Amino acid sequence: MGKKADGKVLAQNKKASHDYFIEDTYEAGLVLTGTEIKSLRNGRANIGDAFATIRNGEIHIHNMHISPFEQGNRANPTDPTRTRKLLMHKEQIHKLLGSSKRDGFTIVPLKIYVRNGYAKLLIGLGKGKKEYDKRDSAAKRDAQRDIQRVLRDKQKIAR
Repeated sequence: MGKKADGKVLAQNKKASHDYFIEDTYEAGLVLTGTEIKSLRNGRANIGDAFATIRNGEIHIHNMHISPFEQGNRANPTDPTRTRKLLMHKEQIHKLLGSSKRDGFTIVPLKIYVRNGYAKLLIGLGKGKKEYDKRDSAAKRDAQRDIQRVLRDKQKIAR
C-alpha cells in the first residue's frame, strides 16, 4: 500500500531508518501557508525531530521546522515549529491509529517532497529498534560494504 516519492525531495529524516523498523509507509498532504511552501521549496525544512499524532480523527505533525521565508510578510510571522495538519483519507487514519496503538509502534515522518505541485509528506509506521538491533544493522551494512569493495577490486584487476 506504500507509495514512493517521485518528486523532488526537499527534506529527509535519515535517523528514521536507524532508529526504527519501518513497517508501512503512507503519503499525506501538508496544510501550509503561502510563505511556508515557498520556504519549503527552497529546502529550508527539517524533520529530524518531528513526530505525528492522531487526535479527533485528524493527524497532525509536531516539531517539523520550516524556516521563515525571507521575502515573506514580516508583519505576520509564523512559528517555525508549529503543529501542522496532514491530509489523509479517513480509512488510512483509522488504520494508522489502530496500528500505532500496538506496543512500540509510532508514526515517523520520512521525507518531504513535491508531487504535481503539492507538498507531500511520506510517513512511516515504525517500531523502535533496540540497541542490539542497531548494532546488527551496522554490522550488516559494514559487511555489505566490504563485499562491494572486494568485488570492485576484482573488477579492476580483471581489466
